[in-house]
Amino acid sequence: MPNFWTSLPKPFLALAPMEGITDFVFREIIAEIAKPDVFFTEFTNTDGLFSTGRDLVIQNLSFTEKQRSIVAQIWGANPKSFFKAAQLISELKFDGIDLNMGCPDKSIVNKKAGAALIKNPNLTQELIKATREGAGNLAVSVKTRIGFDKNIMQEWITFLLEQNLDALTIHGRTGKMRFKGQASWEDIGNAVLIRNEVSPKTIIIGNGDIKSYKEALEKHKNCQVDGVMIGRGILANPWIFNKTTEPVTHTKKEHLEILLRHMKKHRDKWGTTRNFAPIKKFIKMYVNNFPGAPDLRNKLMQCREHTQAERLVTQALSSTLEHS
Repeated sequence: MPNFWTSLPKPFLALAPMEGITDFVFREIIAEIAKPDVFFTEFTNTDGLFSTGRDLVIQNLSFTEKQRSIVAQIWGANPKSFFKAAQLISELKFDGIDLNMGCPDKSIVNKKAGAALIKNPNLTQELIKATREGAGNLAVSVKTRIGFDKNIMQEWITFLLEQNLDALTIHGRTGKMRFKGQASWEDIGNAVLIRNEVSPKTIIIGNGDIKSYKEALEKHKNCQVDGVMIGRGILANPWIFNKTTEPVTHTKKEHLEILLRHMKKHRDKWGTTRNFAPIKKFIKMYVNNFPGAPDLRNKLMQCREHTQAERLVTQALSSTLEHS
């Protein structure tokens, strides 16, 4: 299988893996309204894929052809599990496999995974090697930060590039910063210079604080990254991957139609196996920036099941059409 990263346009855009956000249904919706060049799954625990809870965990690895190019992101600290997970992901015919080495969540860090790997180059090397062995010809990448509790970008990024990765995503904050402060795109730009010396074929993706396609283009121009990853920016604008540099205003009708579609897809996909609660984070995203949004949002946040919420949105849509 050819390395898909090398066939992407430059700059390409990627949707960041976000736990509880970038699930199967959300990726389906975004693929329909404004598709990025690359999707990532939610991060998936490698040990969980081979535990008694496998049936639940493997749901993270559902995708459709509509979502390509699609990369499975994994996390953990056991090389044997990474090897087996890479074999599975290859069998499932993903386009790539990504190792999470940047998540700052304490529950992940306490398991010596995520951003904790920045402090453990020996284990990092083992995990990358095991993944490569299990992945066969599948593209292998890493998503990380510029340090754990302090900025060690030069040392850490040089080390990762020496592992001959197909792609490397760099979030311009330390783990300690979590999502506070500003992402350092200066460091991301310097990482590109290191790449040019150490591993010229490795694709570099910059990540942090991007809120529009115009900003992505600016970062590509100024920092020379091959691609730009957008995470939380999509929560303010579901259409962020539309490749237009001019601001576009979307109507109340458009927002409500997408929310209704999302809720129905969620119900159809998960049935009774997942409750309505996860939809509420998307309600905050879609029901925004139009007249009457706060009142409708408050009513929807009080809903406890799909049909009740779908009825409210349908009524709001009907009212919108009557007054248009």
